[in-house]
Amino acid sequence: MATTRMEGSLYTRHSGSLAVLEFGHPASNSLNSTLLDRLCHELESLGANPGVSVILIQSEGDRAFCAGASFDELLQVDTPESSTAFFNGFARLLNTMRRCPKPIVGKVHGKAVGGGVGLISACDYALAAEAASIRLSELSIGIAPLVIAPAVARKAGVAGLAELSLSPLEWKSAYWAKEHGIFARVFESRSDLDKEAEFFASQLATYPAEGLALMKKALWEGTDHWETLLPARAAMTGKLALSQTTQETLRKFKEKL
Repeated sequence: MATTRMEGSLYTRHSGSLAVLEFGHPASNSLNSTLLDRLCHELESLGANPGVSVILIQSEGDRAFCAGASFDELLQVDTPESSTAFFNGFARLLNTMRRCPKPIVGKVHGKAVGGGVGLISACDYALAAEAASIRLSELSIGIAPLVIAPAVARKAGVAGLAELSLSPLEWKSAYWAKEHGIFARVFESRSDLDKEAEFFASQLATYPAEGLALMKKALWEGTDHWETLLPARAAMTGKLALSQTTQETLRKFKEKL
């Protein structure tokens, strides 16, 4: 059942050396500053826990996986500092996932937009249901997916990033995402996904921790510059989000929800 907590929810359960991290928000599992901060802290804690070998990330409910940035919070930012701080939450999350010494597996049951696609792309391995179509809608509201672009391009390549970002109103199917490296496997039903994702992650967690850690490090080789790149991108996006056009578009979108 989806959470009703407006600040969002975050729970972790342990199954042997596998940690299952579940987040939720009543607005289609969107990500606000509080939830972004909690995700970062929990991932850091799990990464430092010697009893954890693998982390499985999933979200609540049976509809959207993640609607990306919180519209409510985007409408509240009114200074360059607050706007940059909000988008820097996504920069921190991607860098936290990148630095985490444990492999992160994503279980994607439904649609993902914007920052949700970034979160998926920052997973080391992602499994999805057929319903898990994706979209980068940022340009249609006056901003750009600058913070998550390196994570998406790392999986889908520059051409895949362009196809997603420059067609902001078009949903790409889960099979498109698989063909472009964002998803590793796609399942016909949610029940198949639920069963196979935890089985895969649990099996992965039985392998020697040292080998897993070294493989994780190898997968992210050449991304150390993200430490400065992503915060710089957050500042750029923060400026775009404060424009009158963007704020008016966000209000119109909010009214339709």
